[in-house]
Amino acid sequence: MNFASLPDRRAETDPHEPAASDAAQSLTNAQFLDRVRAAARHLRLLGIGPGDVVALKLTNRIEFVILLFATWRIGATITPVNPSLTDTEVDRQLGDSGARLLIIEDDAPGGSVATLAVGDLYHDPRESDPTPQPDSSAPALLIYTSGTTGVPKGVMLDHANIDAMAHMGAEALQLGTTDRCLLILPLFHVNGIVVSVLTPLLAGASVVIAGRFDPRTFFDLVEDERPTFFSAVPTIYSMLAALPEQVRPDTSSVRFGICGAAPAPAELLTRFEARYGFPLVEGYGLSEGTCATTLNPVEGPRRPGTVGIAFPGQKIRILGDDGTEVEPGVDGEIVVRGPNVMRGYLDRPDDTARVLVGGWLHTGDVGHLDADGYLTLIGRSKDMIIRGGENIYPKEIEDVLAGDPAVLEAAVIGVPDDIWGEVVVAYVQPRPGATVETTTLTELCAHKLSRYKRPTTILVVDAIAKNAVGKIDKATLRATHATATAAP
Repeated sequence: MNFASLPDRRAETDPHEPAASDAAQSLTNAQFLDRVRAAARHLRLLGIGPGDVVALKLTNRIEFVILLFATWRIGATITPVNPSLTDTEVDRQLGDSGARLLIIEDDAPGGSVATLAVGDLYHDPRESDPTPQPDSSAPALLIYTSGTTGVPKGVMLDHANIDAMAHMGAEALQLGTTDRCLLILPLFHVNGIVVSVLTPLLAGASVVIAGRFDPRTFFDLVEDERPTFFSAVPTIYSMLAALPEQVRPDTSSVRFGICGAAPAPAELLTRFEARYGFPLVEGYGLSEGTCATTLNPVEGPRRPGTVGIAFPGQKIRILGDDGTEVEPGVDGEIVVRGPNVMRGYLDRPDDTARVLVGGWLHTGDVGHLDADGYLTLIGRSKDMIIRGGENIYPKEIEDVLAGDPAVLEAAVIGVPDDIWGEVVVAYVQPRPGATVETTTLTELCAHKLSRYKRPTTILVVDAIAKNAVGKIDKATLRATHATATAAP
């Protein structure tokens, strides 16, 4: 199956059943197909065709989903762009991806390529067009994710990848035509696209697209829309668990919530379920694996503290330092194999060869399997920070800080935070004879970095800890910071 033809099949099978909605509009399967065909016609008239890349810099709205399918219908590729990125970051992604068109909000600034305001998108398909049958090996999504170098890399996911992942997800989540997914995660993430849109639509279910998450109104939305499931990050569940005790919503429609993107405390999962009456199933995955690799079973033994078992069709191994597989209970690097594993990083053969070895995706994350195949995460890619489900790699921030002429060196670490899981803290060492102004560095970060990447604290020190070979010793830095900030 290719997702380009899914709107046609849904419209033919159940034309009057709901497909997708947002705060502004609700579309049946037949209406959704018409909108997809109209958008595809518009893209063709703009000269977009097979092999081209279309960038979507949009907030959560139904047009994002329409444009996904419209772009695939004409054989082109989508690269989602985080709307909160700076102009510099947007232009870097557009240039690296080779995007020919950027679709933006009506009042948003453009980019370094041709732009189309989403409000101008055609609604009338006019002429009929044949059901598309593109190559399953054609690229579907180009998802940008930072690596340990701090430079964003384009993860190439083809139609076979997303098809495999959606089928795995529909089976693992036991989805059917009566299900209704509430999308609250951003659509510029692979999780939002694959787990909350493609998987339910493939299963014959419908999707409700929510705007920006607000814990004060979230359960009002649940009561109004009656979803059967949704996917979120631990920070969101922490905010909901912290609502006043008098908040007692009707959650009877919800079968389960999915918790991913960062490890969640077992106590949070247990407390949440006891209060709101539906389970949270924790999972694990990464963009390079088309989003998901493990999940605690929706029906069956859930083991809080683990991230569950492998999705159908995927295999997991744990490798020791020598590269050989270790026994259950022994920590090592998590490697993954399956039809969901990416084609590679765009134009980065060395990076691709480093993580794709013999058909196995080397995640850089550390964990162990138990005798029943449940995965426990112990660590993650070296130095990576996860703030509210957003992956942040320190080197990108360190490079910005080092751009100040008064800074000799910079080291960025993540420190625990009750709300966000982790926040960014930066240590900077002045050049000899220079004085570092933290207000200047704060302004520099505001100009160069998205808000979620910016340090909450910048500390000026005489020297940054080094290891025996002269490299910055972040383990020592984290430990020293923890000691210095510990409550008396």
